[in-house]
Amino acid sequence: MVFKRLISALLNKAQVVEKLAELRPIRRAAQLTAYALMKAKIAGKEATTKLLKFKTVRQIRHEASGLPKNAGEMGRKAGRLRDSIVKDVKDGIRDTSRQVKDKDK
Repeated sequence: MVFKRLISALLNKAQVVEKLAELRPIRRAAQLTAYALMKAKIAGKEATTKLLKFKTVRQIRHEASGLPKNAGEMGRKAGRLRDSIVKDVKDGIRDTSRQVKDKDK
């Protein structure tokens, strides 16, 4: 408890924070943190872009915009959605196997 108060008091003083910011390990830790955050942000944007290219995601968004009026319509929509998911998975497996074969050559 005392240690926590001591650290809190030190970190709330501007002079101590400035001195710590001048230390190389602290600067490097800040650089690495910023780098990791930027890489994660870029990877997230790329994953989102890639995901939106799939027909299934577009179909889910389209189907969600108009609610079905009866159970028969719901069954047909579910069937189309299933078919779309199966097609996307097969396409993904095919693309991955091609990449692996190309990498082995």
